[in-house]
Amino acid sequence: MSNVQVAVVTGSNKGIGFAIVRALCKQFPGDVYLTARDPSRGQEAVAKLQEEGLHVLFHQLDIDDLQSIRALRDFLKEKYGGLNVLVNNAGIAFKVHDTTPFAVQAEVTLKTNFFGTRNVCTELLPLVKPYGRVVNVSSMVSSSALGGCSRELQEKFRSDTITEDELVELMTKFVEDTKKSVHEKEGWPNTAYGVSKIGVTVLSRIQARMLNEKRKGDHILLNACCPGWKNRGQIFSQALQLWCGA
Repeated sequence: MSNVQVAVVTGSNKGIGFAIVRALCKQFPGDVYLTARDPSRGQEAVAKLQEEGLHVLFHQLDIDDLQSIRALRDFLKEKYGGLNVLVNNAGIAFKVHDTTPFAVQAEVTLKTNFFGTRNVCTELLPLVKPYGRVVNVSSMVSSSALGGCSRELQEKFRSDTITEDELVELMTKFVEDTKKSVHEKEGWPNTAYGVSKIGVTVLSRIQARMLNEKRKGDHILLNACCPGWKNRGQIFSQALQLWCGA
């Protein structure tokens, strides 16, 4: 088992995830893992960074696949005995004018952005070592989406005592409501991406609270953040495309 520190960035073969890996390679005193669903694309991204003289490693990870997540978990546990830095960047977003039925967009988007991220946290957070750092990449879109929710939903999401199970029920309800075409009537905004990021932000609050209650002495810091657009001159839909890691 290695005593080397280790950092993992999900969905990092392109976009902001790729930039995060590059920055970590320059600043983090340990091994940095770039991850991607497609091994060939991941290895191509690694090669680009190696051409810059950076030391970076690759591990396959599809956050929609629980077996893939657990394979990474087992690898980290066996090789490093845990994890020091986790950046949950992987996510998807449909283009603004995409004609895919909204119910399909909702199911696909929530599956990756919320449920996939939650599964990664469920499997990897127990591995985070004392003084570790966890960053869940969210978006300011979650703030505007929350403003578009009914007062009842806003109160639930803003509750200081909301549980992970209650949050999962809400995210599941959104998907089911879109299938019935009643999501707006039920108080939801008309944005699957925005709702998914409400989920990520609230999940982060819940996780931080749990870490403070159960592992306070380990001084693990968990945050959600909005990275901003990679190219601010581009329109919203293009900016989202730049954000998505595959």
